[in-house]
Amino acid sequence: MTKAEIIAEISSKTGIEKVDVQETVEAFFKVVKTSMVGGENVYVRGFGSFVVKKRAKKTARNISKNTAIIIPEHFVPSFKPAKTFVEKVRSGNKTTKAAK
Repeated sequence: MTKAEIIAEISSKTGIEKVDVQETVEAFFKVVKTSMVGGENVYVRGFGSFVVKKRAKKTARNISKNTAIIIPEHFVPSFKPAKTFVEKVRSGNKTTKAAK
């Protein structure tokens, strides 16, 4: 499902104009991005957590030049779904994509 499809579905279910829904969705994503760039985690109860994970400094290999390179510690965004969300997906997702 794309962002446009999400906006269309929310608009049809709530009766709110697509433009207003789009602004709201965009604002939500902007708040999540801004918070995570600032090092803050975002928790949405019943859905999941957008968390910033720290990756430690490590040594990697450039196999084409056969040299070692140091990758400094860095932070990556991550999503951890809530237990209730995972359970709903497990119990409700009986068909595979290939069958659709």
